[in-house]
Amino acid sequence: MLILFTVAVLIVTARWFVFSRTAYTLVVIFAAIHTVGAHYTYAEVPIGRWIESLTGRSLPWERNHFDRVVHFLYGLLILWPYREAFFHAATPSHPFWGYLLPLSFILSTSLGYELLEWAAAEVFGGDLGMAFLGTQGDVWDAHWDMLWASIGAVLATAIMIAIHATTGRDFPREWARNQLAREGGENGVTR
Repeated sequence: MLILFTVAVLIVTARWFVFSRTAYTLVVIFAAIHTVGAHYTYAEVPIGRWIESLTGRSLPWERNHFDRVVHFLYGLLILWPYREAFFHAATPSHPFWGYLLPLSFILSTSLGYELLEWAAAEVFGGDLGMAFLGTQGDVWDAHWDMLWASIGAVLATAIMIAIHATTGRDFPREWARNQLAREGGENGVTR
Protein backbone atom coordinates (compact mmCIF):
# COMPACT_ATOMS: atom_id res chain seq x y z
CA MET A 1 0.00 0.00 0.00
CA LEU A 2 2.83 2.39 0.82
CA ILE A 3 4.37 1.92 -2.63
CA LEU A 4 1.02 2.45 -4.38
CA PHE A 5 0.43 5.59 -2.33
CA THR A 6 3.91 6.90 -3.21
CA VAL A 7 3.44 6.24 -6.93
CA ALA A 8 0.02 7.95 -6.85
CA VAL A 9 1.50 11.01 -5.11
CA LEU A 10 4.35 11.21 -7.64
CA ILE A 11 1.92 10.98 -10.56
CA VAL A 12 -0.47 13.59 -9.16
CA THR A 13 2.24 16.05 -8.13
CA ALA A 14 4.06 15.73 -11.48
CA ARG A 15 1.62 18.34 -12.83
CA TRP A 16 3.22 20.91 -10.52
CA PHE A 17 6.68 19.57 -9.86
CA VAL A 18 8.93 17.09 -11.61
CA PHE A 19 11.74 15.63 -9.54
CA SER A 20 15.25 15.20 -10.93
CA ARG A 21 16.38 11.86 -12.32
CA THR A 22 18.54 11.45 -9.25
CA ALA A 23 15.53 11.86 -6.95
CA TYR A 24 13.37 9.45 -8.98
CA THR A 25 16.21 6.91 -9.02
CA LEU A 26 16.59 7.11 -5.24
CA VAL A 27 12.83 6.68 -4.77
CA VAL A 28 12.75 3.66 -7.12
CA ILE A 29 15.68 2.00 -5.31
CA PHE A 30 13.99 2.53 -1.96
CA ALA A 31 10.63 1.31 -3.30
CA ALA A 32 12.24 -1.85 -4.68
CA ILE A 33 13.91 -2.64 -1.36
CA HIS A 34 10.70 -1.86 0.52
CA THR A 35 8.78 -4.15 -1.85
CA VAL A 36 11.13 -7.04 -1.02
CA GLY A 37 10.39 -6.47 2.67
CA ALA A 38 6.66 -6.26 2.06
CA HIS A 39 6.73 -9.46 -0.03
CA TYR A 40 8.38 -11.60 2.66
CA THR A 41 7.42 -9.48 5.68
CA TYR A 42 10.46 -7.75 7.10
CA ALA A 43 11.16 -10.36 9.76
CA GLU A 44 11.19 -13.15 7.17
CA VAL A 45 13.35 -11.67 4.38
CA PRO A 46 16.04 -14.33 3.79
CA ILE A 47 18.87 -11.79 3.85
CA GLY A 48 21.01 -14.12 5.95
CA ARG A 49 20.77 -16.88 3.32
CA TRP A 50 21.52 -14.38 0.54
CA ILE A 51 24.63 -13.11 2.30
CA GLU A 52 25.74 -16.65 3.12
CA SER A 53 25.34 -17.73 -0.52
CA LEU A 54 27.38 -14.71 -1.69
CA THR A 55 30.13 -14.80 0.92
CA GLY A 56 30.08 -18.34 2.27
CA ARG A 57 29.68 -16.93 5.78
CA SER A 58 26.58 -16.77 7.91
CA LEU A 59 25.54 -13.71 9.87
CA PRO A 60 26.17 -13.94 13.62
CA TRP A 61 22.76 -12.52 14.53
CA GLU A 62 19.60 -14.31 15.58
CA ARG A 63 17.43 -11.33 14.65
CA ASN A 64 16.71 -10.44 11.03
CA HIS A 65 17.95 -6.85 10.63
CA PHE A 66 16.48 -6.25 7.16
CA ASP A 67 13.90 -3.82 8.59
CA ARG A 68 16.64 -1.74 10.18
CA VAL A 69 18.52 -1.64 6.87
CA VAL A 70 15.36 -0.37 5.17
CA HIS A 71 14.85 2.33 7.81
CA PHE A 72 18.48 3.41 7.35
CA LEU A 73 17.97 3.50 3.57
CA TYR A 74 14.79 5.55 4.03
CA GLY A 75 16.82 8.29 5.68
CA LEU A 76 19.74 7.93 3.28
CA LEU A 77 17.84 7.71 -0.02
CA ILE A 78 14.71 9.78 0.53
CA LEU A 79 16.29 12.92 1.99
CA TRP A 80 17.38 14.14 -1.49
CA PRO A 81 13.83 14.04 -2.96
CA TYR A 82 12.47 15.72 0.18
CA ARG A 83 15.02 18.53 -0.22
CA GLU A 84 13.99 19.04 -3.85
CA ALA A 85 10.32 19.23 -2.84
CA PHE A 86 11.19 21.52 0.07
CA PHE A 87 13.03 23.99 -2.16
CA HIS A 88 10.16 23.91 -4.62
CA ALA A 89 7.70 24.81 -1.86
CA ALA A 90 9.81 27.32 0.12
CA THR A 91 12.83 29.55 -0.06
CA PRO A 92 14.64 29.32 3.27
CA SER A 93 16.09 32.51 4.69
CA HIS A 94 19.35 30.75 5.53
CA PRO A 95 21.01 27.66 3.95
CA PHE A 96 20.93 25.98 7.38
CA TRP A 97 17.13 25.59 7.11
CA GLY A 98 17.50 23.90 3.72
CA TYR A 99 19.28 21.08 5.51
CA LEU A 100 17.55 21.05 8.90
CA LEU A 101 13.91 21.07 7.76
CA PRO A 102 14.16 18.13 5.31
CA LEU A 103 16.15 16.24 7.97
CA SER A 104 13.40 16.99 10.50
CA PHE A 105 10.81 15.81 8.00
CA ILE A 106 12.58 12.44 7.67
CA LEU A 107 12.66 12.11 11.47
CA SER A 108 9.00 13.00 11.87
CA THR A 109 7.80 10.71 9.07
CA SER A 110 9.85 7.88 10.57
CA LEU A 111 8.08 8.45 13.88
CA GLY A 112 4.73 8.64 12.08
CA TYR A 113 5.39 5.32 10.34
CA GLU A 114 6.22 3.64 13.66
CA LEU A 115 2.94 4.95 15.10
CA LEU A 116 1.10 3.67 12.02
CA GLU A 117 2.71 0.23 12.49
CA TRP A 118 1.66 0.21 16.14
CA ALA A 119 -1.92 1.18 15.26
CA ALA A 120 -2.11 -1.51 12.56
CA ALA A 121 -0.79 -4.11 15.01
CA GLU A 122 -3.48 -3.08 17.48
CA VAL A 123 -6.21 -3.31 14.82
CA PHE A 124 -5.08 -6.68 13.41
CA GLY A 125 -4.16 -8.08 16.83
CA GLY A 126 -2.73 -11.48 17.64
CA ASP A 127 -0.14 -13.17 15.45
CA LEU A 128 -1.08 -11.15 12.35
CA GLY A 129 -0.60 -7.88 14.23
CA MET A 130 2.76 -9.01 15.61
CA ALA A 131 3.88 -10.19 12.14
CA PHE A 132 2.97 -6.79 10.70
CA LEU A 133 4.71 -4.97 13.52
CA GLY A 134 7.81 -7.12 13.02
CA THR A 135 9.40 -6.45 16.41
CA GLN A 136 10.81 -9.99 16.55
CA GLY A 137 10.56 -9.85 20.34
CA ASP A 138 12.49 -6.55 20.63
CA VAL A 139 10.60 -4.07 22.80
CA TRP A 140 12.91 -1.31 21.53
CA ASP A 141 12.29 -2.11 17.85
CA ALA A 142 10.49 1.16 17.04
CA HIS A 143 13.24 3.16 18.73
CA TRP A 144 15.95 1.33 16.79
CA ASP A 145 14.07 1.82 13.52
CA MET A 146 13.78 5.56 14.12
CA LEU A 147 17.44 5.73 15.12
CA TRP A 148 18.54 4.01 11.90
CA ALA A 149 16.38 6.32 9.79
CA SER A 150 17.95 9.25 11.64
CA ILE A 151 21.47 7.94 11.02
CA GLY A 152 20.70 7.51 7.32
CA ALA A 153 19.26 11.02 7.08
CA VAL A 154 22.18 12.61 8.93
CA LEU A 155 24.60 10.73 6.65
CA ALA A 156 22.69 11.91 3.56
CA THR A 157 22.77 15.47 4.87
CA ALA A 158 26.52 15.22 5.51
CA ILE A 159 27.05 13.88 1.98
CA MET A 160 25.04 16.76 0.49
CA ILE A 161 26.93 19.31 2.59
CA ALA A 162 30.22 17.75 1.44
CA ILE A 163 29.10 17.89 -2.20
CA HIS A 164 28.10 21.52 -1.73
CA ALA A 165 31.39 22.38 0.00
CA THR A 166 33.43 20.60 -2.68
CA THR A 167 31.61 21.72 -5.81
CA GLY A 168 30.00 24.92 -4.61
CA ARG A 169 26.67 23.58 -5.92
CA ASP A 170 23.52 22.48 -4.12
CA PHE A 171 21.87 20.23 -6.70
CA PRO A 172 18.43 19.79 -5.05
CA ARG A 173 18.15 23.59 -4.64
CA GLU A 174 19.25 24.15 -8.26
CA TRP A 175 16.75 21.61 -9.57
CA ALA A 176 13.87 23.25 -7.70
CA ARG A 177 14.90 26.71 -8.95
CA ASN A 178 15.00 25.41 -12.53
CA GLN A 179 11.55 23.88 -12.11
CA LEU A 180 10.17 27.16 -10.76
CA ALA A 181 11.80 29.10 -13.62
CA ARG A 182 10.25 26.71 -16.17
CA GLU A 183 6.83 27.08 -14.55
CA GLY A 184 7.17 30.86 -14.56
CA GLY A 185 8.21 30.85 -18.21
CA GLU A 186 5.31 28.64 -19.26
CA ASN A 187 2.76 30.67 -17.31
CA GLY A 188 4.28 34.07 -18.02
CA VAL A 189 4.85 34.51 -14.31
CA THR A 190 8.13 35.05 -12.55
CA ARG A 191 8.80 34.03 -8.98
